[in-house]
Amino acid sequence: MNRRAPKYHPGLMSDMYHPDSAYVSWRSGHNGLTTFDLYTRTAPFGGAYLLVAGLEAALEFVQDFRYSERDLEFLSRIRDYDAAFLDELANLRFTGEILALPEGSIAFPNEPIMRVTAPFREAILLEAGLLQAIGLSTLIATKASRIVYAAEQGRVRRVAEFAFRRAQEPMTVARASYIGGCASTSLLNAAYEYRLPATGTVPHALIEMFPTEEEAFYAIAEAYNRYTLLLDTYNPHAAIHKAIEVAQRTQETMGHTLAAVRLDSGDLIADSIYIREQLDKADLHGVRILASGDLDEWKITELLEAGAAIDSFGIGTALGYGAGSPELGIMGGALGTVYKEVWYVDDSGNEYPKIKIAGAKSTWPGKKEIYRHPNWEEDIIQLAHEPHPEGYHRLFRPIVRNGVVVPGSLPPLSEIRELAQQNLERLPPQYRALKPTQAYPVHFSDGLQAQRKQAAQLIGVALNNGETA
Repeated sequence: MNRRAPKYHPGLMSDMYHPDSAYVSWRSGHNGLTTFDLYTRTAPFGGAYLLVAGLEAALEFVQDFRYSERDLEFLSRIRDYDAAFLDELANLRFTGEILALPEGSIAFPNEPIMRVTAPFREAILLEAGLLQAIGLSTLIATKASRIVYAAEQGRVRRVAEFAFRRAQEPMTVARASYIGGCASTSLLNAAYEYRLPATGTVPHALIEMFPTEEEAFYAIAEAYNRYTLLLDTYNPHAAIHKAIEVAQRTQETMGHTLAAVRLDSGDLIADSIYIREQLDKADLHGVRILASGDLDEWKITELLEAGAAIDSFGIGTALGYGAGSPELGIMGGALGTVYKEVWYVDDSGNEYPKIKIAGAKSTWPGKKEIYRHPNWEEDIIQLAHEPHPEGYHRLFRPIVRNGVVVPGSLPPLSEIRELAQQNLERLPPQYRALKPTQAYPVHFSDGLQAQRKQAAQLIGVALNNGETA
């Protein structure tokens, strides 16, 4: 049976309740200008920060969003929508405004990553697609930055992304991992599409194909000017001696160079130390030792603290779906991004702050701006009309105006990566740590707090003490 790849239908990239909500809005005549904040309440992996990514995919979704005739026919089959409502959907395009933190920015919990203002039906229909685009990429970029940070303790060690075979969205993972600091990808399609460095080694199956490990090593060494040998198919301690013999002979006869050896299993600490000793004895000091095999930032830290002689890492599963650590009780796999209504302007021009009251999930109403202290001492979230704090940097950038992407809002991936690495270097060490002992200070202005109380009073609900700041 032939498998047909699913087609991309931008208008159907939503949950069922989004067109249902739009229909209620249409029937009731409520479609005022509405502002939504996209943010997350906690930082992933027990950390203190988020590395923002996914804006390019989010804007592609916004620009593509529309309903085809077949989409509308499908909607009419699953819901008894009025034909006039479907006619409106046929012509619906995003006409609003989007402000966002540029890709490569550092964000903290409860700070809006994106602010969307548009007629209610436009804004609500985009919710799920925006959350998916920003949430997944930010999760992976943050994970990659943590892994690179763990690997670079003491000196620079390159991290290669090897996640394709286990990634839920391989192209997104490759792109976001590069933003987070990974040096290369194993996925050729991503290397082609995003112009990324492509790297790889060899599989165990290739070694096993030959009668002996030594024959396999010779075949690889003869095929490439620079090559990597996999040592853990049988016995790493025996394999390194064969690898050294092959390296010395092919260097002399062909000028081919052993660039690295890889360990994918076993006792990575003891084996890497032994292998480094043998390589150095053979005057092969430039040969790198690459480690892979279900590694993450915590395991890398343990290896290096124990003295493992590892020069670089290949990371697959942990990046493929932004894994946490079951052993440490740290959740992963998804970023809890939310998209909450915070402001509404009715057809008469009356403005209303919008709030949800739900304990720790209570929202902050109002159109907001975020400002950062130049020395990263604090961030201030305030109402858009409040004065700019002197000396602080505004974080939001206009991305879309009147439905059109602002020129310069989508820089090349190389510039995004450079911005990300600059921001990570500026991030104070106590917040970059894998296990931070304190949260970055994010303060809500007096004006914002007053508006929150006012919004609660308008709907007749009192805020608890824990919900006022």
